[in-house]
Amino acid sequence: MNRKPLSFIRVYFSKKMILMLVLGFASGMPLTLTGSTLSAWLVAEGVDIRTIGLYSLVGLPYAFKFVWSPLMDRYVPPFLGRRRGWIIITQLVLILTISAMGFFHPSSMPLMVALMAVAIAFFSASQDIVLDAYRTEYLDPQERGAGSGVWIMGYRMALLVSGALALILSDHISWRIVYLIMGLSMVIGCIAALLSPEPLKANPRAVSVEPPKNLYEAAVIPFVEFFKRPGAVEILLFVILYKIGDIAAAQMTTPYILKHIGFSRTELGAVYKGFGMLATIVGALVGGAVMVKWRLKTSLLVFGILQAISTLIFILLEFTGRQVSALALVIGTENFSGGMGTAAYTALLMGLCNRKFTATQYALLSSLMAVSRYVTGAPTGYLAEATGWIIFFVICAALALPGLLLLLRYDRWAVEMQN
Repeated sequence: MNRKPLSFIRVYFSKKMILMLVLGFASGMPLTLTGSTLSAWLVAEGVDIRTIGLYSLVGLPYAFKFVWSPLMDRYVPPFLGRRRGWIIITQLVLILTISAMGFFHPSSMPLMVALMAVAIAFFSASQDIVLDAYRTEYLDPQERGAGSGVWIMGYRMALLVSGALALILSDHISWRIVYLIMGLSMVIGCIAALLSPEPLKANPRAVSVEPPKNLYEAAVIPFVEFFKRPGAVEILLFVILYKIGDIAAAQMTTPYILKHIGFSRTELGAVYKGFGMLATIVGALVGGAVMVKWRLKTSLLVFGILQAISTLIFILLEFTGRQVSALALVIGTENFSGGMGTAAYTALLMGLCNRKFTATQYALLSSLMAVSRYVTGAPTGYLAEATGWIIFFVICAALALPGLLLLLRYDRWAVEMQN
């Protein structure tokens, strides 16, 4: 039976989207606190640059979260259900670890700070496992694009709070209080989880799903089930390749703008971090609205082409030089297109998951994306130096082609997504 098409206005102003906004905020809060905000604290405490570089390793749990994700599919907490129970557990632990981290001094206790940062990253990755599973099960297919856009908005708002706001506060109060405030801000996620329904029970069109009966069924069967699907290898290649050109260009954006074109750090911060973040949010919301009407295949294709074109637009700065208006146009176009692409990409990942193993399979797919980001970014400096900047951005745009060509096989995947 054909369902009546949804209006994007009705989708965006539903209670589900308010929940996506709050949970997206909770998902984004811990990331910067173990990244750029932590780096700023280390600099303020006089920690040497080599040690600061080593702290980047604390983010590794995000790349390997698929290892323990089966536990969150297999075991059901004794309260609130399989998804909400784990959400509350991970968020309560994050409140404690983020708040406690401020009580250690990086200059005198660098090992303890590092261990606390790893703990925050681990529990943050664990929270992402269950939050990704929750939204996959809670949203209808027609709502996933809009839900992804709203989620990205909440996530980016959290980056502003835990990044820019935390740095501003650190100029006026101690880092201990800063991290205490950031930890307590996670309470909003707990409130949302308590007030929200368990996803499959709240969705009248969802099929009842029993958790895996044992660890073998939780840890092995999800991978076996996935790789038995027709086109499984093609799907994984698409997951790796769809945003690879975008990722490669982004890795070199800062040195290109600062060192080659000659913009100041203030100009970069205002346009790239401020205006660029706004463009990403708007792009994700517009992409989500369009996806209410468009097929997912069409959205992935159109948004993927726009991502490639936006990478080429960086070449404009070679001709305009140091003009802030040109930088705003380039950054705005690139981030707007990237936001639309991310909304469609996230909706695809949700559609690929078997609801019995949502946490495990989504963690696998998102971990592949994270690993591809690290691997792709590593050689970009050598490539830019060897080819020059114009050829570098042309190559980055061309890297989008293999992923777009794989969309020719999309209809084969769509059958499996419907099943």
